[in-house]
Amino acid sequence: MSRIGRKPIPLPAGVKVALKPAEVGVEGPKGKLTVPLPPGITMRQENGHLLAVRQNDEQAALHGLARSLVANAVHGVQNGFQKELDIVGVGFRAEVKNKNMLVLTLGFSHPIEYPLPPGIEIAVDAKQTHLTVRGIDRQKVGQVAAELRALRPPDPYKNKGVRYTGERLKKKVGKTGAK
Repeated sequence: MSRIGRKPIPLPAGVKVALKPAEVGVEGPKGKLTVPLPPGITMRQENGHLLAVRQNDEQAALHGLARSLVANAVHGVQNGFQKELDIVGVGFRAEVKNKNMLVLTLGFSHPIEYPLPPGIEIAVDAKQTHLTVRGIDRQKVGQVAAELRALRPPDPYKNKGVRYTGERLKKKVGKTGAK
């Protein structure tokens, strides 16, 4: 049996759960999310905890996944998720315009305008080189951070580009000079 699927999900105070046959609705202080459940997996509420229950062993592969998705939704509406990015390079910077557009200057001939999806907010520090992506949906936060990093991935020779905070990079040796 799935070890992750058997773990109960604790429900913090202030989080309400609406159980339906094919989905779970989670509402908390930060917002509201609905998580679709795979066929054959149901959620059951007992003693302030949620339990993922599968009908038979054919759903074993999706048991832990369904439990993790619901646990992420519960954590997201309670605390939220965030990813931090650093922009490294001379003249590279970012700024937020109108709360729904991120403008990045990453060494190209033009600035890049990235429209923010609903439910995601981005904070830029005073130096304009550190971004914080926040939201209640873990998948959406990670996807936005990955898309921003993909605009200018870190260069292995000069280490310039957009990277996750704390990401360790291997710097490659460049050309050796002619003798």
